[in-house]
Amino acid sequence: MVEIIDRRRFERIVGDALDGLPPELGGLMDNVAIVVEDHHPTEDLLGLYEGVPLTERDDYGGLVMPDVITLYRIPLCAFARDLDELVEEIGVTVVHEVAHHFGIDDDRLHEWGWG
Repeated sequence: MVEIIDRRRFERIVGDALDGLPPELGGLMDNVAIVVEDHHPTEDLLGLYEGVPLTERDDYGGLVMPDVITLYRIPLCAFARDLDELVEEIGVTVVHEVAHHFGIDDDRLHEWGWG
């Protein structure tokens, strides 16, 4: 387990992971907020997507709250053996949750080696 890093440093790593997404993919993200929490209140999760995937937004718009991708700092730190692995796992989790924003389910992600 890597030392639990502070929120600011963790958020910088998350920002780097988001910046590492292909620009054409990042440019397609719509009405989604990325947040960091210490942990999920009831489940042992590394990340969570909550919202309406882009593939299901037929009549989406107006005053709709943004989708939310949450990354859980403490479980991600506990999952990683060192800082390099933490950076890698944050990147994988970002890709995983962003994929859900695009309507890609866990089965497809597993087929592609992302689960």
